[in-house]
Amino acid sequence: MKTKSKCRFAFFNPCVLIGFAHYAAGFVLASGAMSSMVAGDNPAEELSQSAPAQARGTWKVTGDLITARYYHTGTLLPNGQVLVAGGLGDRFVPLASAELYDPASGMWAAASRMTTKRARQTATLLPNGVVLVAGGFDDAGSLASAELYDPATGLWTETGSMVAARNYHTATLLPNGQVLVVGGLNSAGVGKRAELYDPATGLWTTTGSMAVKRYLHTATLLSNGQVLVTGGSHFSGVLDAAELYDPATGMWTLTGRMLTKRRSHTATLLSNGQVLVAGGTTMGMAELYDPATGMWTPTQRFAPARYYHTATSGPNGQVLVSGGFSGPFGALARAELYKSTP
Repeated sequence: MKTKSKCRFAFFNPCVLIGFAHYAAGFVLASGAMSSMVAGDNPAEELSQSAPAQARGTWKVTGDLITARYYHTGTLLPNGQVLVAGGLGDRFVPLASAELYDPASGMWAAASRMTTKRARQTATLLPNGVVLVAGGFDDAGSLASAELYDPATGLWTETGSMVAARNYHTATLLPNGQVLVVGGLNSAGVGKRAELYDPATGLWTTTGSMAVKRYLHTATLLSNGQVLVTGGSHFSGVLDAAELYDPATGMWTLTGRMLTKRRSHTATLLSNGQVLVAGGTTMGMAELYDPATGMWTPTQRFAPARYYHTATSGPNGQVLVSGGFSGPFGALARAELYKSTP
């Protein structure tokens, strides 16, 4: 059963005003960033040449998405392909479409459509190889509904709805097989509530709340089993605060602050145990979090600057960054690869 909040995505209501505020902020930041760039055949290469001495890793362009989109999800499947689903296309239209990326060819192929149009949902690969997609928003407002994608059949089926409708939230697979969903935004405002999904029952239960209310943040499972939540936004502004969730206790503790306040960014666990945080409203900037020290260090920028994109870690240690939004350029189809170096 689908549950929708009372927040309607029609003109001149608070939800749309928040969206337009994010768009305007992104446009201004992008305009400033792009005005300082010299046009060329390879913007990524130009930025690489001017990167600071301490920068590590490189980016390269790969095949374009079939459909330009942002507010979407990207999930690495057991067969090595990447499932990209939903999001917003041109003219702020929510999408039900999905597509598959083949790392071997660098090409994309159409996948079956979701049961519900949704953007700013979350997508989590479960231990059984099925992908859980939860929440987000459609033309009518925030969603509590969730659905499952089975790579073996290529079909979508509905599962239990969340306790609270939300979008701009995060979902993280825990070592015990459950999925942690935290924060987000709905008609009740910004939340710090968290809940857990049990794949065995298809049901949701509440757990401890975050120390900081936030949405447009990230959540990443660390090698030690804890979950790192970074940045995001509150009505008071953009955040640089980060905190850790301990599944054993259900409690949260603050950790080192990011070098830059950011929202609508991505955070990806690398093979060395560090976390790559990239893009967001700080555009092309990226930084690394070291769980051993709780500290952050800068890494190489990428181009074009983007936010509302996805970043998916591949089996070869590279990170695929796809789509997103880039100020005056709108929805992006461009994709890039990041590879860490010692």
